Amino acid sequence: MQKIQMNKGQQGFTLIELMIVVAIIGILAAIAIPQYQDYVARSQMNRVYGEISALKTSAEEQLLRGATLSGALSTVGFTESNLVNEGASTVSKSGNDYVIEAVLGENASVAVTGAKIQLIRTPQGAWSCNVKDGTANNGWDDSFIPVGCSNT
Repeated sequence: MQKIQMNKGQQGFTLIELMIVVAIIGILAAIAIPQYQDYVARSQMNRVYGEISALKTSAEEQLLRGATLSGALSTVGFTESNLVNEGASTVSKSGNDYVIEAVLGENASVAVTGAKIQLIRTPQGAWSCNVKDGTANNGWDDSFIPVGCSNT
């Protein structure tokens, strides 16, 4: 009679091999999750900057017609955004400058909630961007500021 030998090559993983895999996944997650959250915060700041930058054309047109800009963002054509706290966002005159200000809130990342993006128009017609940062203890980082904007 012939003996049947069992193949011992397919016994599975040892406990130490499984623990090493779990440790590697944990290390990768510890690095990837904060990086992803920073990416989301930066992209939200850039999205709101783009949304309110589109309002410059409407503001210019109204100023050329002699209108005075003040009030809610809707006065310059802003419809809505799920990242902007519309109750706190305004168009106003500060000295001789006009300021379009969007305050991040609603569905914005905790790290950028409360941050203010201001588009400032001088009497000469030049536009600049200023960001008033959010709460530092919520995870604010200056890398969230859109390119071309300053921080105060």
